Amino acid sequence: MDGGTESPVGRSPRTPEAEIGHRLEDLWDVQQPQLSPSQKLNSCFEDLPVSSFPAAPPSQVIDIPSDASLADAVETLSKHKILSAPVRNVNAPEDASWIDKYIGIVEFPGIAVWLLHQFEIANSNPEAAASMGGSFFETLTSSEFYKNTKVEDIAGSFRWAPFLALQNSDSFLTMLLLLSKYRMKSLPVVDLGEGKIENVITQSAVVHMLAECVGLHWFENWGSKKLYELGLPIMKPNRLLKVTEEEPVLKAFKLMRAKGVGGLPVVNESGEKAIGNISIRDVQYLLTAPEIYKDYRSITVKNFLTAVRRYLEEHHEASPMLRGLVTCKRDDTLEDIILRLDHEKIHRIYVVDEEENLQGVITLRDIISKLVHEPHGYFGDFFYGVVPLPESSRV
Repeated sequence: MDGGTESPVGRSPRTPEAEIGHRLEDLWDVQQPQLSPSQKLNSCFEDLPVSSFPAAPPSQVIDIPSDASLADAVETLSKHKILSAPVRNVNAPEDASWIDKYIGIVEFPGIAVWLLHQFEIANSNPEAAASMGGSFFETLTSSEFYKNTKVEDIAGSFRWAPFLALQNSDSFLTMLLLLSKYRMKSLPVVDLGEGKIENVITQSAVVHMLAECVGLHWFENWGSKKLYELGLPIMKPNRLLKVTEEEPVLKAFKLMRAKGVGGLPVVNESGEKAIGNISIRDVQYLLTAPEIYKDYRSITVKNFLTAVRRYLEEHHEASPMLRGLVTCKRDDTLEDIILRLDHEKIHRIYVVDEEENLQGVITLRDIISKLVHEPHGYFGDFFYGVVPLPESSRV
């Protein structure tokens, strides 16, 4: 079946993501009949090279020079509306291999938490920053320390993510496993000949691809299953991490970093009902708009979310933070969840019962993990020199 023929849902592919879906459909149709559906999916994704994944917008395929200041790095990430970027070693020789050209990944959460850590060391108080007033970040981001510290100065810190890249010849299976089981948030794709990054694949881009495949046979075989049939949500309600509105927002971000989660539900006083969400991505607003908190005596979760929403509305910026909490039920299908996550441009959806009590969370990583599995010994020495991953990569 080529890109110009009618699809099983009665229309021709119109996007690069839909083209991938049809290529997978072709591969699905020729799989050995004795294979289980799970084995068929693994085989299909193993046969598809990363080079066929749609290109990310050029604004997202960037790097940051190692001699850039933390302030410059924050400005670059904010300007391009991305959470992280590879760091290019400006001292590497021109003929260096790509693995020597890049020394890690710099990210908003890493910068923010590193700055807080330095402040707390200077004050000999591990909770000093959390109790600071609303002007704390405005003072911090105007300091010479923030403006003069270079990205390379925090290289090697435990808060750095590894530079783990794909090559065009790697398979979709490799890519999917790295984004799910191995907890990578995004993966640069490196052109070995040029020694440069030519694409970036994110969890969100993969979920968008899946949303474009709705209706195809291979997708429906998997996506039509209900959450409870797939063992989702994975985490039990009593083990779910959460925060209340009155807790310091810095404690919330530190908890996310320490536990390796990308967001937390904001719950009512009883802790049973979710009334909001705070994401690790939101930490960027502590650095890019520090002035919006100065009227608050302290930056609680509630004050933080209120200030950021007001800032976004005043600047006419679209953001999931301006929409209500998105929830689902355990008898919703995976297809329902994928379409909702893709439409809302969010990374997690909270599972509630009939009384709206919080039951769990479904993340992009959970979805991908139910799509493929890792064959025994699959990666070999792929991670040599990179894994075990530092805790900073587990956001």
